[in-house]
Amino acid sequence: MIKERIEEVTRANQAFYDAFESLDIARMDRVWAHLEYVTCIHPGWSQRVGWPAVRDSWVLIFNNTFSMKFELTEIQIQVAGDIAWVICTENITSRQDDQLVESRVLATNLYERIGDEWLMIHHHGSPVMG
Repeated sequence: MIKERIEEVTRANQAFYDAFESLDIARMDRVWAHLEYVTCIHPGWSQRVGWPAVRDSWVLIFNNTFSMKFELTEIQIQVAGDIAWVICTENITSRQDDQLVESRVLATNLYERIGDEWLMIHHHGSPVMG
């Protein structure tokens, strides 16, 4: 059972990064729980609380980014009941204006099993310096 749950969370986490890479807010809408307690902390940003504020942060990112590609490394996945978390390093290549920008972010993604879906309830990214 735990192996199956880890596989489900692995797919949910991949769906999150697929939505992120697509820069498509409709896809991002589908991977998040639309609840008042969801939270998001982007690198260098203040905390966003509640689905409307979290969604608005994604709209801002998507409107100011031309392309984004992730290679995930150091992935750890844990499941405890209906809560799961993924810790990973995001190796990001993005295009902003006419420049390619490479960066690394240490991310924590928290998922809750709601019905038969694993939906994101928290994303926190911290830049890796050096």
